[in-house]
Amino acid sequence: MDYNKIGFFIATERKAKKLTQAKLAEKLFVSEKTVSKWENGNGLPDTSVLPKLCEILEVSINELLNGERIIQNNNEQNNKLLLSMTQELEQKNKIIWSSMWVIMIVSIISLFAGILISAYLIPKGVFQILAIIGVCIVFLIPCFYALKLEVSIGAYRCRNCGFRFVPSYFDALWAMHLGTTRHLKCPNCHHRTWCKKELKNK
Repeated sequence: MDYNKIGFFIATERKAKKLTQAKLAEKLFVSEKTVSKWENGNGLPDTSVLPKLCEILEVSINELLNGERIIQNNNEQNNKLLLSMTQELEQKNKIIWSSMWVIMIVSIISLFAGILISAYLIPKGVFQILAIIGVCIVFLIPCFYALKLEVSIGAYRCRNCGFRFVPSYFDALWAMHLGTTRHLKCPNCHHRTWCKKELKNK
């Protein structure tokens, strides 16, 4: 699939509907940055938002994945393209998910190692305190990046209404969490519940 062609098609159809990137993002419950990423050819819409995106732009899934208007709709080709995109996205999501956990595990090990080294090898005093603070700050950097990876794939499912959505990075950052389950406000039912991260649209 030609990501640039698809991105240009999304941008063209969006403008034809007189929608800004922000307005389209609001309708799809994704961030404006996500829409920009699609239109720049740096990614494809997740299968969970694809039907809604096609509905808003008034195009078929086949047309969207081909990046052009098609006079005759071919259901078989449509299904093949959707399956191909789903498999491609799932593979990328698995790689990103694995990378996120590797970053977190390595960061935690490095944190404890840094604190132990600071505690036992640096004499007590100001330098030891500064070293421990420095280790903690360095630990936070990969944590922020790991969160960005977590938010960028799949979606969170609301425990109250079952709606799947993608929160903004800052909403996820400030939400209480247990692993990859976060206390978020659902844009559908507007209740704040413990929302579980899901990679697939079940």
